[in-house]
Amino acid sequence: MAQTLLGKEVTAALNERIKADVEKLKAAGVNPTLGIIRVGERGDDISYERGAMKRCDTLGVAVKQYLLPADVTQEQLIATIEEVNKDDSIHGVLMFRPLPKHLDEEAACQALDPEKDVDGITDGSMVGVFTGQKKGFPPCTPQACMEILDHYGIDCAGKKAVVIGRSLVVGKPAAMMLIKKNATVTVCHTKTVDMPAVCREADILIVAAGRAGVVDKPYFAPGQVVIDVGINVNAEGKLCGDVKFEDAEPIVGAITPVPGGVGSVTTSVLVGHVVEAAMRRQNQ
Repeated sequence: MAQTLLGKEVTAALNERIKADVEKLKAAGVNPTLGIIRVGERGDDISYERGAMKRCDTLGVAVKQYLLPADVTQEQLIATIEEVNKDDSIHGVLMFRPLPKHLDEEAACQALDPEKDVDGITDGSMVGVFTGQKKGFPPCTPQACMEILDHYGIDCAGKKAVVIGRSLVVGKPAAMMLIKKNATVTVCHTKTVDMPAVCREADILIVAAGRAGVVDKPYFAPGQVVIDVGINVNAEGKLCGDVKFEDAEPIVGAITPVPGGVGSVTTSVLVGHVVEAAMRRQNQ
């Protein structure tokens, strides 16, 4: 039976670190604040927003909301982003995506100041991820994967790591972050030949395939650490990952569950980025 890598244990440790940093900032007269930009009333946006605000409240981080109608113009959206960029009381910004189809999402993302980009959506943040410099912030999901590896003492140095997925949201940043930890990294995607054979070679397998249960028994080898990034709803209406958990658990050494794994860590990573942004500003 594999060890279950529970997100709640990682989150609890992360929250303690964040609280300590918030106390230091407040003692210096700084009130770390997250700005939330939401266009329209998408149910999943509102649900995530509620969770983020609750976590901010728990950790002592303030929130300022910018709620725009679904038919907002590009000019109004950019003006709001520029307002948030100029507001020194706001340290980090979360802008919900996808934006409505009539808006230029790429232009909106690039209008955001990378120093406040706590969700890793700007080119400036990507430069930071790919060069290893402290520019902007990495996307929260791959950062959550690294927090899990760190918390459970999983040393990546010299290990073979395989990442399934090559998006800029998870796959590519996760690969870069694993390289920074001195892993030897292979990235798999839809054109990879004999993907199960490649995955069986891995010591660490990070799965961001985007399809429920697509990674099953032939992909696994004894002793592997499997991090399942996927969040899907199966035919029974239950949340499940991209990994077929019941296939993996008897074979691998350790695995994150869905729900209760990576997803539960990402919100604290986001809040941690806001606090880090406030600390960077203070140290300038």
